Amino acid sequence: MLIRNQDDIRSSQITPEGSYYSRREFMRAASAAGIGLAMETLVPGRILGQDRWPRGKKGPYDTDEEVNSFKEITTYNNFYEFGTDKSDPSEYSGDFKPRPWTVEVDGAVKKPAVYHLEDLVKPYKLEDRIYRMRCVEGWSIVIPWRGFPLADLIKRVEPTSRAKFVTFETVYRPAEMPGQQRSVLEWPYVEGLRMDEAMHPLTLLVVGLYGKDLLNQNGAPIRLVVPWKYGFKGIKSIVKISFVEQQPPTTWNISAPNEYGFYSNVNPEVDHPRWSQKTERRIGEFFKRKTLMFNGYADQVAHLYAGMDLRKYY
Repeated sequence: MLIRNQDDIRSSQITPEGSYYSRREFMRAASAAGIGLAMETLVPGRILGQDRWPRGKKGPYDTDEEVNSFKEITTYNNFYEFGTDKSDPSEYSGDFKPRPWTVEVDGAVKKPAVYHLEDLVKPYKLEDRIYRMRCVEGWSIVIPWRGFPLADLIKRVEPTSRAKFVTFETVYRPAEMPGQQRSVLEWPYVEGLRMDEAMHPLTLLVVGLYGKDLLNQNGAPIRLVVPWKYGFKGIKSIVKISFVEQQPPTTWNISAPNEYGFYSNVNPEVDHPRWSQKTERRIGEFFKRKTLMFNGYADQVAHLYAGMDLRKYY
């Protein structure tokens, strides 16, 4: 696949922290602080009024934080294939057809294959895992994902010793994905992980959330989730997974290499060039909270980066 440098992306198309929090979200958050919308049921810092995933740590990888509502998770999204505003994915993804679906696996593996989605997923017991997620723009969210460890698929296809990195590619369907009709990013979207990152048990291939199949705006029918990294590493609507020897290009690093590195680990000590990463705002809350190293997963993943300069390898 030919990857070209993209020079026409404008800073205004990458939402700064000061303006990311949409009017709709601000009103919801302000309500949680007791401003307006007096008919809602309030608890400190958050609005109730919708059914929510039950709170509590159920598995070894779960956070015990309160889960965001299904509505919040499915109407406030980054998915530039459908548009750059947070409401665009839910508003403009209705024409996207996630079935039937195939995923090609190739590169340095002993068992390359093209899988129909059902055959890809069938061998695995799907797990519900509650992960906190952090966006580089300064907002965070807690989501109950449903999926299986990427490591299970990696073992199935048997990588060779040449496989040092795993790459991912999003489907390219501009007729169904109106954002791909604009040169905001280089299409199709591509991402990558180092092999040990891909094999980590926290790294999931996800096919659902809130106990339901993924909706189009959340990356249907299959996406990546790497909870200790910024959200743009979680590539959506995957059609190709490749095993390669060299560090691969990634979409946001191509578009703005001074702002988005290959590793993209959540690190509050490394500011984005245009805003601080030391704090975040949880969707549905009014006040900011402190950002945690590796998004709170340091105990599980810090060893992957022992000895690395995390300011250089951001």
